[in-house]
Amino acid sequence: LSASATEEITQDLLVVTLQAEKEGAVAAEVQAGLKQLMEGALQEARKAQQPPGLSVRTGSYAVQPRYNQQGKVSGWMGQAQLILEGTDTARIAQVAGKLNQLNIVQVSYGLSRGLREQRESELTSQAIARFRQRAQQVAQDFGTRGYVLGEVSVSSTEPGFEGRPMLLQAMRAKTVMAADAALPVEPGKGTLS
Repeated sequence: LSASATEEITQDLLVVTLQAEKEGAVAAEVQAGLKQLMEGALQEARKAQQPPGLSVRTGSYAVQPRYNQQGKVSGWMGQAQLILEGTDTARIAQVAGKLNQLNIVQVSYGLSRGLREQRESELTSQAIARFRQRAQQVAQDFGTRGYVLGEVSVSSTEPGFEGRPMLLQAMRAKTVMAADAALPVEPGKGTLS
């Protein structure tokens, strides 16, 4: 026998990845330019940081050569990422909107650990209650007084969340937003079992 419990949950964790990009003829200059952009962005983002509502961290960082048609290095490209993450979506959207020196490259939603653990615990209890009720009914249908558990497996599924096309439009619109306008975001829903 098996039993499950499922619930549709509104995502409460927002992750916004912003990226600085620099190009130049000398790798050290590209690196220095990225460092300057990231220091300014980090300083601004840290002012609003209040975990778990808003956490700030750096992401990937790379400086790579560009090659011409002859296969020789013709310049350098660099990228550095800043990641805003948390449950205070309004604060995250506001900070992302203020960081005009960086481009938004990804916006995603998920469940915070606290909400996931709380809901998984409640759903597990519901699933076990359903199992016990079903097992008792099956035992009665077979004319026995009860049942014995032979093996038990309890698990949860990763929630499947639908994409939000509006977010891509919001990221493209950032270039025309006012300097301090918040990034328009909207959480989706998914099921947790």
